Amino acid sequence: MAFLAVAVGIFLLIKGGDWLMKAAVSLSLRFSIPKIVIGMTVVSFATSAPELIVSIQSALSGHPDLALGNVVGSNIANLGFVLAITIMISPIEVTPSFFKTDWPMMIFSSLLFYFFLVIDFKLVAYEGAILFFLLLCFMFYLIKYQKESVLEEAPEDEQALEISKTMTCLLLGGFSLWLGSETMIKGAVSLAQNLGVSERIISVSIVSIGTSIPELSASIIAIINKEKAISLGNLIGSNIFNILAVMGITAMIHPVVVEDTGLLSNDIWWMFGISLLILPLVFFPKGVRLGWIDGLVLITIYVFFILPLFM
Repeated sequence: MAFLAVAVGIFLLIKGGDWLMKAAVSLSLRFSIPKIVIGMTVVSFATSAPELIVSIQSALSGHPDLALGNVVGSNIANLGFVLAITIMISPIEVTPSFFKTDWPMMIFSSLLFYFFLVIDFKLVAYEGAILFFLLLCFMFYLIKYQKESVLEEAPEDEQALEISKTMTCLLLGGFSLWLGSETMIKGAVSLAQNLGVSERIISVSIVSIGTSIPELSASIIAIINKEKAISLGNLIGSNIFNILAVMGITAMIHPVVVEDTGLLSNDIWWMFGISLLILPLVFFPKGVRLGWIDGLVLITIYVFFILPLFM
């Protein structure tokens, strides 16, 4: 029953995020907001809504390790699982924006996040505000100076929905996110108790894979439809958002305390390691690209991260 609750919760979170994004994009188009801005702001926040709601609800309901583990685990899963599967199916050509902005910002935000946590084993309001302000500065820089690198974030061929459909999507999305987060958190806590493991382990493994499914399905669908090249920047951007937006907003609403120190002694180092590894993999075995060999390396590392958690 606990596992079923987690599965149902994740399903509701995915559907809720999808409905919310449809409504948000529709409203933005209705107000004639440029697509590039919609992509970098509205779509980015909407796709991060499941992680954001889960983290806020977890912190408020006294389960901070679920909030932290979800973000750290999602960042590991985005690169070690989603990116790995994607490039094993079809290679990705790496654009200059990866070296100029995406990768450096991911590493910097990860280091700042770790620094805030390791000082006193918690993330408080002013630290969350710093993280969120950094995100706003980063988005402003991209929109103003790196337009070409973020054009692919803009929704393509989207049209504004009727007002009634927009409001329905908005209400359904909000309700599904709330219900999904409640169900998933209760299921995750129960599952941890049943398996005799910490909430952190459940969050960095099962929960984080679940909340990474939308990114994986979107990547595979794009490959099947032979759409434009899947961007490495999309997944790296998601990692940046998870730290700066999800953790930033959560900490501003409620302090997030590290209860299971395994998060700082183990999980976050896997996040650093796999993030750093992406850079040399871009040049290995040849060219500025990521292919099936790189995917095999990443998925192997991800398996080595997951398996010991349950042993």
